[in-house]
Order: sequence, then structure tokens, then C-alpha cells
Amino acid sequence: MEGFSKMAVLQTSRLTLSPCCPGDRADFIDLELDPEVMRFLNGGHPVDHEQIDPNATFLMPRGTEPYVWTARRTISGAFVGWFCLWPENEIVAELGYRLRRVDWGQGLAAEGASALVDWGFRNGGYDRIVATTMAVNHASRRVMEKVGLIYARTVSVDWPDPIAGSEHGEVWYELVRLDWKGG
Repeated sequence: MEGFSKMAVLQTSRLTLSPCCPGDRADFIDLELDPEVMRFLNGGHPVDHEQIDPNATFLMPRGTEPYVWTARRTISGAFVGWFCLWPENEIVAELGYRLRRVDWGQGLAAEGASALVDWGFRNGGYDRIVATTMAVNHASRRVMEKVGLIYARTVSVDWPDPIAGSEHGEVWYELVRLDWKGG
């Protein structure tokens, strides 16, 4: 929990990333109602908020989770999405993000993810940051590459309810502190 205690407000050129709070819950839930936002997570199906897996906080934040930052446009305060740096253990964290569709294609995902990678190496105490997505999620893969993560492997995942594209596997990207450009 050391990284959690050091969570801070992060500022980029266009975004303010703040540790999430209960007031972010409605924005998080609205994000999950967009089938395109959820396409590579559950095939684009509506999320049943009464049946959320309690272990799914990494995928379904509600505003009380550690390691999740809410992203808002600095100028207007408009909700953009969320980013997280979820600890796998004391030295490895998994980068995650989800943005509103209206904010796609503007470089905001890379901007926010880069801020978290930098925070993770400078303040979080991590030696390696990883990220995963479906192999067919080319937009998310580009974000990972833009922030310096390197393709590591593709793994086959046996999904209980396969979604379109899952047959191509899940890709893993990673960046180690020694290869990080900010250090």
C-alpha cells in the first residue's frame, strides 16, 4: 500500500488526474454504459451494476478504489475517464485506462498514461509497469507504445464467454525502470 499513500494530483498539459472519490461514481458508471467503450472488455454489453464481481475493482471502479485516478479536462473540469496503476506486487504495477468515446483520438489516453508511468517510477516505487489488452485492440496498443511500453508476448485466454476478437489472444506490454526515458 506504499504507492497508495503517495497518490497525488497529477497535471498534464490538458488533464488533471486526481485520486478518485465517491463523487466520481456516476461518471464511472456512465462510461460503462457506452457499448464501444466496453467492446474490448465484455463485447459491448451493458454492465449489470448489481452483479459486479467484487474482485473487478480494477475494471469497474466506483470512486473508492486505491490506485485509480479520475481524469478531467483542466480548463473545463469535464470528465474524460479514469487511469489506474494497479499494484501486482511491491515492484510491478499494471497500467489501465478508460476514456469516454468523445475524447478518443485526441492523444488524451497517452497523455494520462504517460503521467501515471512517470509517477509509478518516480513516486510509486515500481521497477516494472505492465499493461494488457486484446490483440485486436489496436488503439489501446498504440497508447501503450506511445508511452514507451514494449510488446512482450501474446497469450491465449480461455474466456468463459468469448467476445469478438478474443480468439487472437491478449497482448502484454511492459516497461522496466532501466529503459524508462524519464529516469
